[in-house]
Amino acid sequence: MTEALERKIRLHAQRRYDERGQGTGSALEDWVQAESEVLGNSILAPLYRRSKEPVRAQENYADGEAAEVETQDSIPI
Repeated sequence: MTEALERKIRLHAQRRYDERGQGTGSALEDWVQAESEVLGNSILAPLYRRSKEPVRAQENYADGEAAEVETQDSIPI
């Protein structure tokens, strides 16, 4: 299900890129806008967003203990 949403977002982002004359430097803006358009009224938006959350990584220390490490992407904004 999330693959279909991502494909739709990709198509919307491509359309925005084409409408801008295929200029470089705005890929992230195109993607975010396309996500907003596609997910705006979708009841599947929470499922899609949850599938994109990074998984917490385990980092092993020299003494054998493990600690959870959050990636930069997992910090709430």
